[in-house]
Amino acid sequence: MPAAGLPVVAEIVRSGFVEGHHYGSVVALAADGSIDWSVGAVDVPVLPRSSNKPVQALAMLELGLDLPPELVALACASHSGEPFHVEGVRRILASAGLEESALQTPPDYPLDDDAREAVVREGGTRTPILMNCSGKHAAMLATCVLQGWDTATYLAPDHPLQVAIAETFARLTGEPVTTVAVDGCGAPLLSTSLVGLARAFATLAAATDGPEHRVASAIRQHPEYVSGTTRDELRLHRAVPGLIGKAGAESCYAVALPDGRAWTLKTDDGAARVRPVLMAEALRRSGVLDEEGVDAEAVAATGRLDLLGGGRPVGEIRAAF
Repeated sequence: MPAAGLPVVAEIVRSGFVEGHHYGSVVALAADGSIDWSVGAVDVPVLPRSSNKPVQALAMLELGLDLPPELVALACASHSGEPFHVEGVRRILASAGLEESALQTPPDYPLDDDAREAVVREGGTRTPILMNCSGKHAAMLATCVLQGWDTATYLAPDHPLQVAIAETFARLTGEPVTTVAVDGCGAPLLSTSLVGLARAFATLAAATDGPEHRVASAIRQHPEYVSGTTRDELRLHRAVPGLIGKAGAESCYAVALPDGRAWTLKTDDGAARVRPVLMAEALRRSGVLDEEGVDAEAVAATGRLDLLGGGRPVGEIRAAF
């Protein structure tokens, strides 16, 4: 076991031989907010990475940001850099009278393989707008313009925007922010436990009005803006009616349903490949796959990860909790 003492949550199986393990934590909240079941350390602070984005977007809406639903979804996104994502970021910036140069995301290529190859074929290079967090950053900048705040320092933890985001985050998670780190995109990264993150997503998913409902509705209506057209998150959104979800780096994942149930997870090694495997199993364990309207096969398919040998499947990564 690793030093943290976390349990095995997945096994790496090749030709019937368990050649490795993933360690981590998973929690399921019941509709009343209590813990239905959990595995590992679910009440200690973690850095949920991009799983925080819907709550950050909520704070911006509370500050008066007014965008159409697809652009609210883009503000929550780790987008794939597909053309419609890039055009959406430009629309957010244009609504505030800003140029792409205002973005302080690190230059990058699109996450999506086809989009990245298209950029390279056309002679393009890494740019800030192609970075997967540019929707969030554009929304942050637009909020600053709306409030009359400085846009050059919008990423500083003591900037009024970031202070307001931290206050909203603490309120929704029900926990104090004990760590403010720097995320991969350069924005402040707020800590919470997996229970706190689940609580925040449950609040968004169960809302029937107000900015919380606007965030949840945007994610439900436009999940392709939150991730991309080829991503497992999109397939999960389409398979489970009313679901809202957001993946994050280091194998973080948060999902919630309109009745207030929520699931969050993280692995110690941060392996992205195991994230959907664990979430599919968490939903199965909670009985979601048996519920009316749920495409059980589609959910299960998001959790199947074949290991190849000689170009053919010879094993799998399977949940083990």
